[in-house]
Amino acid sequence: MKIEHIAVWTKDIENMKNFYCKFFDGIANDIYINEKKGFKSYFIKFSDGCRLELMRSINVNKYSNDVTFGIAHIAFVVGDRKKVDDMTSFFKSQGIKIIGEPRITGDGYYESVLLDPEKNTIELVADK
Repeated sequence: MKIEHIAVWTKDIENMKNFYCKFFDGIANDIYINEKKGFKSYFIKFSDGCRLELMRSINVNKYSNDVTFGIAHIAFVVGDRKKVDDMTSFFKSQGIKIIGEPRITGDGYYESVLLDPEKNTIELVADK
């Protein structure tokens, strides 16, 4: 079994698309727009075939920073520990908020944690 894609509601779909394409080498499809429903989306494809769907709808207009049910984080395996360190430093230099410095977690992963432009949590994980 594998995950086909993960979907995320966004406030600024273009900014989010640019973030995932620029920093994670994603490739976006052409935007899908359903004007009747006030819906648009992009699929961002990554090198391993996994996809992220970014969605925006006129019907989804409430935003909360509270912890809610749903997606907790997205984890990207980026290479070895040095790659985690290097990417974390790079993100910092780009003004991206780091909320977890590189470390070994209780379950043995080496990771750092950052926030995307809409405060979704992203883990940068070393190969185990």
